[in-house]
Amino acid sequence: MSETRFSEETIKVVNSIVSRYPEGKQKSALIPVLHIAQAEFGGWLSSDTMDYVASLLEIKPIEVYEVASFYSMFNLKPVGKCLLEVCHTGPCMLNGAEELVSYLERKLGIKSGETTADGMFTIREVECLGSCGTAPMLQCGRDFHENLTNEKVDALLDKLKAEGKQKSYVDQD
Repeated sequence: MSETRFSEETIKVVNSIVSRYPEGKQKSALIPVLHIAQAEFGGWLSSDTMDYVASLLEIKPIEVYEVASFYSMFNLKPVGKCLLEVCHTGPCMLNGAEELVSYLERKLGIKSGETTADGMFTIREVECLGSCGTAPMLQCGRDFHENLTNEKVDALLDKLKAEGKQKSYVDQD
């Protein structure tokens, strides 16, 4: 197993983020650094990755674990390259979110919370994504997909399969 370490280029980005904060306040950089770590290390945060982030920011590992486990945008177990986060709060439920999840489950052959055998897709039901007027919707990485129908879902899945790459909250291009 290889040691968890950022590339030299990523270390420069992390150092730039940390430098935005006063000396002794490097913990303020934790959320953006966790996003970078998740993007660089396969879409999830292992305990080794979180320990590494703690060492970089000179904070206790538990401080990293607390933040990573609190926010749903951080994955503490492996997920597919494309994490399909479906809003399931009131307005979305009233506008077809339950049917959207059922369709995705049938189409992909998995249940919410599971990952396809090829590691491409994970379905997750999440709290409000702030797009109530365009429900039902889902988020994949940084992208919102709104006013979804079965046909739009089919086109989205085909597009994501063709791209075949990890989708994250941070730019990787």
